[in-house]
Amino acid sequence: MKKVTAGRDQLNEFSPDFAEFNGDILFGKVWAKENVISQKTRSILTITVLITSGIFDSSFEHHMQNAKNNGVSKKEIADIITHIAFYTGLQKAWAAFRVAKKIWEE
Repeated sequence: MKKVTAGRDQLNEFSPDFAEFNGDILFGKVWAKENVISQKTRSILTITVLITSGIFDSSFEHHMQNAKNNGVSKKEIADIITHIAFYTGLQKAWAAFRVAKKIWEE
């Protein structure tokens, strides 16, 4: 996984502690661990939580692209969103499908 610098680029002067937690701990340590959970599984978990939480901002698009890069196929993402739609709501599924369709059709 490539080094993530968005936190430092956007918040380092304003909140260096948060930028450090985001870059060094979340993306530097948590995401880097592959001995138990694969990057693909982490991506699926992350987008599921974001959809359930109703978060469809640029971070959601980043994580959807990351999921594709980590091996989640077009069929898998469609089935994942369809599955969780019954638990999280159709409106959230529609929002997720708009992003997924854009990313997997690139």
